[in-house]
Amino acid sequence: MTDAAALPGQPRGAVVSGRATERAVNVLAPNPSAMTLDGTNTWLLSEPDSPLAVVVDPGPLDEAHLRRVIDTAERLGKRVALTLLTHGHPDHAEGAGRFAELTGTAVRALDPALRLGDEGLTAGRAIEVGGLELRVVPTPGHTADSLSFHLPADRAVLTGDTILGRGTTMVAHPDGRLGDYLDSLRRLRSLTVDDGVRTVLPGHGPVLEDAQGAVEYYLAHRATRLAQVETAVEDGYRTAADVVAHVYADVDRSLWPAAELSVRAQLEYLTEHGLI
Repeated sequence: MTDAAALPGQPRGAVVSGRATERAVNVLAPNPSAMTLDGTNTWLLSEPDSPLAVVVDPGPLDEAHLRRVIDTAERLGKRVALTLLTHGHPDHAEGAGRFAELTGTAVRALDPALRLGDEGLTAGRAIEVGGLELRVVPTPGHTADSLSFHLPADRAVLTGDTILGRGTTMVAHPDGRLGDYLDSLRRLRSLTVDDGVRTVLPGHGPVLEDAQGAVEYYLAHRATRLAQVETAVEDGYRTAADVVAHVYADVDRSLWPAAELSVRAQLEYLTEHGLI
């Protein structure tokens, strides 16, 4: 068995519901798949001595899961006071409307179409609930509306699908753009260097203990894939599907549709930069 400390980002181990940091508790949604890994991580955040909590990404529209999130908060002596979304993909956001009904909370997101309430989320904004402080970090690329949330007190960052706990994420072309994604990874790297962030609380997969290592791995992976796609085009592979079959031959075929979206984003990036 591979030592977790040797893997990118040093994953903590099995993905389970429960406490991840002093202020963060995971409630794992029952929606595992090739794309969602073990399922969606719904994050319940609060100061230890506060009766109020924030939920990030309620997850799919699964009544039992949504009620389990509320039950978890209540067992901890908390009341959910606010719901936040990292982005609008259904495995993160589909249950938000029903969760808002159950909790009486507003839903705040970057995309106005996903909000319930008057306030949205903007870059650099600090959110405070019951003494808990979160800072909004724009991380577009996976999708145009992707956000991360910096949790300074735990030296942690919640990354949604921008960084996963296992494997790598896709750039969901045409909404997602590779240039934006690379900028977002560099922004997250700055958090690890300048703000002391050590832990990644991802939208899927295990907690990562080495945030900087995870970001560096993602940047290196993207550079490698981009070079492979550029070479494939030079060798005559012109369509995204042809490039996927050539470059991603070692990847599970069930993931090829997602890989094709990323390849389309890479082809667009290479064309915009005059490299193909």
